[in-house]
Amino acid sequence: MMGLLWRLRARAGYWLARRLFHWPWLLRQPRAWGWMEGQFARMARLGDAGAADFYGHLLLFRGQGLAAQEEGLRLLRQAAAQGQLKAAFQLGVQALKGSARHAPDAAEARRWWQQAADGGHPLAALKLAQLLREGGPGLAADAEAAERLATRARELGL
Repeated sequence: MMGLLWRLRARAGYWLARRLFHWPWLLRQPRAWGWMEGQFARMARLGDAGAADFYGHLLLFRGQGLAAQEEGLRLLRQAAAQGQLKAAFQLGVQALKGSARHAPDAAEARRWWQQAADGGHPLAALKLAQLLREGGPGLAADAEAAERLATRARELGL
C-alpha cells in the first residue's frame, strides 16, 4: 500500500512540475526550480520512460557541467531502451557530434537513428539517409540504404 501511495505522490508531483515548467518567471526562482528538478529526477529514477526522456534532454542542454550532461545522456539511453523515439534521435545526434571525452562515431549514430526511424521518427530517417549517403567517422557510405531511408522519410512526412 505504501509503495502505491509513494508512486501516486511521485506522479502527482511530476505532473504539477511539468505544468509549472511553462512559467518562465517561476523557473528563475531557485527554490521552485530545485523542487521541480527533484520531481523530474524522482520520476526518472522510478523508471518512467517519458520522464527520463524529458529530464535527460533538460540535463543535456541546460545542465551545469559535464556530470549533468553525462547524466542526461544516461537518462536518454534509458528512455531510448524503453522505446522513446526522441531520446534515440538525440543520442544519434550526440554520437555524431562527439564530445571532449568521445570521438564522433557515425556507426553509433546510425544505430540510434535506425531505432528512431524504425519507430516512425521522420527526422531520424532523413538524417540517417544523409549520413549513409555521405558516410562518416567509422561508417562507409551506402547509397542504396540511403535511398531506402530517404523514401521512408518521405513516407513519414518529410
